[in-house]
Amino acid sequence: MPSPNYYSHHHVVVAAVLWLCAAALAAPPGTAVRAITGTASGVVGPPPSLHNSSDDSGCLRRCGDVHIPYPFGAGPADSCSASPELRLQCNHTAGNGSVHKLFVRGSWWNGTDVNIEVVDIDVIQGQMRVVSPIFYSCFINHNTTSEGRSQRYILPEPYRFSSARNKFTVLGGATATYMVGYDYHDDDDEVWYAMAGCVADCSLKHPTNGSCTGIGCCQSTIQGDKGLRYYYATFDNRVNYTEFSTTYPCAYAVLMDSSYGFNFSTSYLVPKNEFNKSRVPVVLDWEWVIPNQTCRDAHTRPAGYACVSNHSKCVDASRRRRGYLCQCAEGFQGNPYVKQGCKDIDECKDNRTYPCYGNCNNRIGTYDCVCLEGTHGNASNIGQCIDNPSFPPLTFRVRLAIGISAGALVAVIAFLAIKMLLHNRRMKRQALFQHNGGQLLKHILKVEGNASFTVYSRGDILIASRNFRKTKIVGEGAHGTVYKVTLDVGGRAAAVAVKRCKAIDESRKKEFVQELVILCHLSHPNIVKLVGCCLEFEAPMLVYEFMQNGNLNQLLHGRPRRRVSLLTRLRIAAESAEALAHLHTHPVHPVLHGDVKPENILLADGWIAKVSDFGCSTIKDNVQVVPKGTLAYLDPEFLQSFQLTDKGDVYSFGVVLLELLTRKKPRSTSKEEKNMAWIFQESMRQGTLHELLDKDILLEGESSMVVIKQVAELASRCLAVPSATRPSMELVAQQLRQLQDEVMEVECPQEVEDVLGPTEMEMTTGYPTAQTVSTEAPRRTSTLSTE
Repeated sequence: MPSPNYYSHHHVVVAAVLWLCAAALAAPPGTAVRAITGTASGVVGPPPSLHNSSDDSGCLRRCGDVHIPYPFGAGPADSCSASPELRLQCNHTAGNGSVHKLFVRGSWWNGTDVNIEVVDIDVIQGQMRVVSPIFYSCFINHNTTSEGRSQRYILPEPYRFSSARNKFTVLGGATATYMVGYDYHDDDDEVWYAMAGCVADCSLKHPTNGSCTGIGCCQSTIQGDKGLRYYYATFDNRVNYTEFSTTYPCAYAVLMDSSYGFNFSTSYLVPKNEFNKSRVPVVLDWEWVIPNQTCRDAHTRPAGYACVSNHSKCVDASRRRRGYLCQCAEGFQGNPYVKQGCKDIDECKDNRTYPCYGNCNNRIGTYDCVCLEGTHGNASNIGQCIDNPSFPPLTFRVRLAIGISAGALVAVIAFLAIKMLLHNRRMKRQALFQHNGGQLLKHILKVEGNASFTVYSRGDILIASRNFRKTKIVGEGAHGTVYKVTLDVGGRAAAVAVKRCKAIDESRKKEFVQELVILCHLSHPNIVKLVGCCLEFEAPMLVYEFMQNGNLNQLLHGRPRRRVSLLTRLRIAAESAEALAHLHTHPVHPVLHGDVKPENILLADGWIAKVSDFGCSTIKDNVQVVPKGTLAYLDPEFLQSFQLTDKGDVYSFGVVLLELLTRKKPRSTSKEEKNMAWIFQESMRQGTLHELLDKDILLEGESSMVVIKQVAELASRCLAVPSATRPSMELVAQQLRQLQDEVMEVECPQEVEDVLGPTEMEMTTGYPTAQTVSTEAPRRTSTLSTE
C-alpha cells in the first residue's frame, strides 16, 4: 500500500492526524465536542460527573463518570494498580477545573508523549474504550492540500487496537484510503502487519443520509485476529480529486468501535463542516495484566499472584510476550482481580442466554434444566419435553421382538440411505461437471485430438491430496490455493501443482471452457505447462507441472543470503518478459496475467524462469471492483478504471525489475514509509541510483554499471503514467535480451555462475542452498509457439 508521500508529484499527498483529546483540552468550559451520529451532536457516553471517589487506601476508583476497576488504578501509591503499565491519570480538563477525565499515556512515533482519553473499562471482556484519532486531508486548491500531522501514534504496552471490535471508516467525495497497522514488541524484532482500505466515490451517484456503501462513505474490517499497537491512514492521490475539490474538499478516515451507532450524513462532505473535530470511540484490548511472568511462574510466587478471587483462573498471554491475564471460571462473572470478585451466574434469570423450557435450578457454577413432572426429554429446547407413556410394561419376548424388528428396519434404512447418499454424490458430481462446462470441454478436446491434456475425476484429486490435507498446501494467493500432489501425467506418476480456483457462474461457462482450451495449448519454455483439470468440484481445479526449485522471491530474499550475478538476473528477467509477451500476443485470445510478482516466477531445472499463476485470472471478468493482484505491484490506473490491461502487467513487471536491481521488497514491513517505486523514481531524477542497487551487482565493475543504468531506464518506462506511454512486453523482452548479450560478451565464457543448478536439498525442499554452484544455463530462444 502506498505511503503518504508515495505520489508526491500528484494532487493529494499529505494525510493529517487530529487527536481529539487535544481538541478536548482546548475546548472552552461547557462545550460538548460533536460525535459521529446521525445529527452530528452529542458526546461519547453520558456527561462527566463533577466528583471523583477514592477507596480506603486513597486510590481513585472513579474519575469523572468513568469507573476504574482494579487491576487498573489512579492515585499516589504504586499499589493502586496491579502493575505500573496499568496506572491511569485523572486530570482536570482545560478551562474547567471541576471536570475530570481519565487518560492513558501514549506516544508519537518520534517519542513525544500524548494523553488518550479513556471512556470506559470492561474487566469482564478485557477491553477498554478510548477516544479515537481522526485522519483527514483537505484541498486548498487544485494543486495543494492542507498541511497536518501524519506520523504514527503508538499505544503503550499492554494495549492493542482490537482487530475484531473495530471498523475502518472512510468519508469523502473521491478517495481511496488505506489503513496500515503494525504490532511489535520492544524486545522482539518480529512484526505483525495488517491493513484495510476502501473507496468512497461520489462520481457515479449522489450520497444519501444513513448509507455507508461506498457512495461518499465506506467501511472495512481488519484482516486477522491480532491487535495493532499503532496505525495510520493514507489518502491515495492516484484517484483524480480535481473534479471534487470544490464540492467535497475533504476526506476523513477513522478506526472506530464497530458497535458504535455510526450514521452517515451528507453534511460531513460539505466545506467547513469541521467533521475532524468529532469524537468517536475505539476499542482496545490488553494482552496482559502482570508482565514478565507466565501462569506457571505466578503459581510459584503466591504472594504476588493476581488472580485472587475464588473461581478465577490464569491465562497466559501470547507466546511472544511473557505475561498473564485473569478470568472468571465458566459459570462465573465479575472481577477476578479482587477477592470475591467472581460471582456465580444465575442462569435461571437469563433465559435468553441459557434457555430452559422446564424446571430451572441454579447451582454454583452451573444449573439444571429438567422437564416438568409427567414429561421427559430435553428441556433446553422448546417443544422437546413430551408426555410420559401410559402403556403397561411390555414382556421380555415382546421387547425382544420389537428390538429385532427395529434393528432390521434400521439396517434396511441405513443401507438405503447409503445407496441414496452415493447416488446423490454421483449426481452432484455430474451436475458440477456439466455446470463447469465439462461436456463442452471433452467435445472440443476430442475434435482437436489433444491427448496430452487430462480431465481428472473428483476421486483422483481427493485421493492424491488426501482430502485437501493442509500439509499438501504449497501456496495460497489471490486466485486460489495450490496443493502439491502426485497424479498420472502421460502414463507415468509425476509431481504436479493442483490449483483450486474460484467458482464460475452459468453465464461464464462457455467462455471459461474456451479459455481453458487456450491455456492447455499454451506452449512456451518459460510458461508453466497446464497438463489437466478437474471440473467435479464447486471450484474448478487446474493441474500444472510442478517446479522443484522454488520461486524468484525465495532466491532474492531467502535465507541464507546468496550472491546472484547480474547475468543471472538479466536472464531470469528476459525469460519472464518473453513469457508475458507470449501471453499478451496469443494469436487466438490474448491472456492477461493480472498478478505479476516474484512469487509467480518459478524456477525450473537450471534455474530457468517459468511464469505461473495466470490460469485462474483468465477465468474471471477483466472488469473488477476489488483489486485481485498484490497491492505493491498493482498498476495505479487500475483504481480509476478497475479494468485489467496488458499495460497493467507491464507496470507490475517494472516493479519486479526494481526488485532484481535493488534486492529490496517494494513494500517493507519495517518502519520505512515510502514505496520503493517512488524512491526509485526520485533516485533516477537526482542521479543517486547507485545508493539503491544491490551490492552484489555493484561489485561487478564499471562495464556492468552501464548495463544496470539501461535496465533502470527500462524499468522507469515500465512504471510510466499514463499507461499508454509504457512499452509492450515484446519490446521489453527484446531489450533485456540485448542487455544480457552485452554482459555475456564482457564476462569470460568459462566463468562459474553462483546460482545455477539445484542441489539435492533444493530438489527436496524447493529452497536454494548456499553450496549450489554450476555453470550458466544456455540462453533460451525467444521463439513464441503454440500447439
